[in-house]
Amino acid sequence: MRLPSMSQPFLLAPIAECAPGLPGSQVRLAVLGARGVGKSAMIVRFLTKRFIGDYEPNTGNLYSRLVHLEGDHVAVQIQDTPGCIQVQEDCMQMLDSLSRCVKWAEGLLLVYSITDYSSYQSVQPLYQHIRKIHPDARTPIIIVGNKADLLHARQVQAKEGLQLANELGSLFLEISTSDDSQGVCDVFQYLCKEVSKLQHANSTDKRRSSIIPRPKSPNMQDLKRRFKQALSSKVK
Repeated sequence: MRLPSMSQPFLLAPIAECAPGLPGSQVRLAVLGARGVGKSAMIVRFLTKRFIGDYEPNTGNLYSRLVHLEGDHVAVQIQDTPGCIQVQEDCMQMLDSLSRCVKWAEGLLLVYSITDYSSYQSVQPLYQHIRKIHPDARTPIIIVGNKADLLHARQVQAKEGLQLANELGSLFLEISTSDDSQGVCDVFQYLCKEVSKLQHANSTDKRRSSIIPRPKSPNMQDLKRRFKQALSSKVK
């Protein structure tokens, strides 16, 4: 399945909120999903605690901010992404430019709106595309059902989101970006922790692989045997 090209590809252009070169950990996250599910609102809610309901269609901003996480300061970069394009009645395809973003990210959020069933249907194709780029299943992915406050307009039941997450082997959460700032923070903080764990595991593996194996200690019995053989050959 070929992915369509963007007419105006977005760029990974950082916003000057976190000075470059700061010491400490760095975490790269990306937020993906259909248009209008609240991706930008989620990111801004996490970084500023403010809720902004209306956004211009984004072209892929990269938010950069120093975040306090479990006693440490972590430089978090969060890539916002344009909505996917609906090319068939029930099929959402990713844009080519999103592939670069997915490859760049160390952890991903797949967001749908509980009031938009088509946005829910876009999650599985997005997930499958991510796994093609990140075949290592350790790359953390969280599926998020947003706009949980709009129960009167619900089109996707919580059990459907949970079932999909179980099928894909991912974590699932329902949140309300407008009503629950803590829920949004919990999602991003959990993803940051999972990425940090993976970074630590990878660095440990690299250190182990770079260590030169220590030569085996000589076997004393074998040395004695060889010494006796050498003596007996001289006697003959």
